[in-house]
Amino acid sequence: MPPTRTSYHHGALREALLDATLRLIEAEGIGAVSLRRVAREAGVSPGAPYHHFADRADLLASLTARGYELLAAQLAAARAGAGPAPLHALAGLVRAYVAFARREPGYFRLMFRPELAGSHEHPGLRAAQRANHEQLEAAVAGCVDAGIIPADQADVLGVATWSLAHGLASLWLDGRLRDEYAEPELVAAQVAGLVESAFGKRDSDGLRPLPPFRGGHRGPAHASGWPCRQDQPDARWLSRRSTPAGRRPG
Repeated sequence: MPPTRTSYHHGALREALLDATLRLIEAEGIGAVSLRRVAREAGVSPGAPYHHFADRADLLASLTARGYELLAAQLAAARAGAGPAPLHALAGLVRAYVAFARREPGYFRLMFRPELAGSHEHPGLRAAQRANHEQLEAAVAGCVDAGIIPADQADVLGVATWSLAHGLASLWLDGRLRDEYAEPELVAAQVAGLVESAFGKRDSDGLRPLPPFRGGHRGPAHASGWPCRQDQPDARWLSRRSTPAGRRPG
């Protein structure tokens, strides 16, 4: 049983409660989390968490926001370290995303829980989600500006990149790839390399672009590192943002 703590500095108590919540999720799953249990794990009185969190949902949303903040910092570092080549930056995001899932499985599993899909109005959570999406948006915009893809394919590339990264991370965490691949980051690097090669060949061969993406987004945005915008009904928001000055999309 954790030692009892009778006092924390104001900010330290909140962080200690979040740390205890993360430990519980990693050890026993999200179902083990309650404010009373978290208080016991942190060694404080049962009423102490209520000084910082209104309820269990508030606690989990706060921890989710912290996870997104960590992921955003790692994605930003990966993109900054990728050099000037736009496809390298995109591949770097895939590798960093998979690496985050491996190092922080508790955060990763929490961040994509379906019951948190309605938590986007939580203070700090929406901004943290947006910070992650901005990294993807910037990398895709770089590909548009470099002429690698047309502007009306920006949404497709963004969704494909996120799907690739999240799919690899989830498959590895669920044990589907561990027998074949001990290092998920290596798999991500190899797959990202294939994508880079495919785009390079496509560009050099002068292949015609794919048809424009016409799908729309309905309902609340997914609780994701790279969430979809809801204020553009035809899902072409990224194309609009990333179209170079003086050029018309598509």
